[in-house]
Amino acid sequence: MKPVLAALGVALLASTGVVQAVEVSVSAAPITRFKESGLDETVDRLIFRGGIALVSQDDTVGGLSGLAISGPEQRVVFVSDRGNFVSGRLAYDDAGRLFGFIGVTIEPMQNSKGQPLPRQYAKDAESVDTVYRDGAPVAVRVAFEHLTRVADFALTDGIPGGAAREVSIPDWLTDLRTNESLESVCIAPPASPIAGSTLLLTEEAMDENGNHRGELLGQTDKGPIAYRQSPVVNPTDCAFLPNGDLLVLERGVSMLTFTMALRRVPAAEVRPGNLMVGETLLEASGGTIDNMESLAVHTAPDGEVRILIGSDNNFNDWQRSLLLEFALPE
Repeated sequence: MKPVLAALGVALLASTGVVQAVEVSVSAAPITRFKESGLDETVDRLIFRGGIALVSQDDTVGGLSGLAISGPEQRVVFVSDRGNFVSGRLAYDDAGRLFGFIGVTIEPMQNSKGQPLPRQYAKDAESVDTVYRDGAPVAVRVAFEHLTRVADFALTDGIPGGAAREVSIPDWLTDLRTNESLESVCIAPPASPIAGSTLLLTEEAMDENGNHRGELLGQTDKGPIAYRQSPVVNPTDCAFLPNGDLLVLERGVSMLTFTMALRRVPAAEVRPGNLMVGETLLEASGGTIDNMESLAVHTAPDGEVRILIGSDNNFNDWQRSLLLEFALPE
């Protein structure tokens, strides 16, 4: 099938230092097979619901490293490697099939003084999740690598922006200054034993046992946590299911091709001082995937809880911005 024109959005930075959001066109081509499975067929321990490949002629659209649900009516936001918010709405047809990303805007992130981030070292956003208050989304929480930090940005009509509000993190995280540091941020839902706590996971910061270091930021559920190391893949994003179970997306390179895994950690294992060991839900490599980096859980228009997995094209012509959707069997 030919790509379907599906979206709008990019933000430009004026020479005056004023941050503005403008629009750009994006197309979405349907993806109807994953590995050996077609639409609505079982793939490993999930059900494949389809997906889209996003393409834009504007070179600021790309590097999509994190994804979060930012409001009703399927509104979402990506964060990019170049310090942009890419906001829009997922479009579904009458059969509940994802076919587009529409109404998109891209806006540069700001620092705590409301100024544009000054250089690439400060712009490398890797993960994002939504902050809720009384059940309503009020902000997004963003994790950055290189200049390692966590910051909140207010939501207005489902679109994040404004000055960053820095979130306090432990010194051992702040001291990390590489592009393999803080890769994942996710906030536990009401059903979780650690409801409201923020989980941070690193890509290459290892503890004394060779496992990935993490941290829980909460009022009572606070302190170090670890995630079991794999010889091929590293954690690159996380998201909680409504029941409190944790999903961890892992990616790596093997035999000169991308590889990925999605694992599920029971809710009871997500606690300070624990080593989390997930069960595998999905594994893939080769041409069916790309550099899979973003993960989100949402409710589709038909009421089904679905898992979204996206790829970061690193602004390379030979890579793709994929958005794949799966469901858990009942």
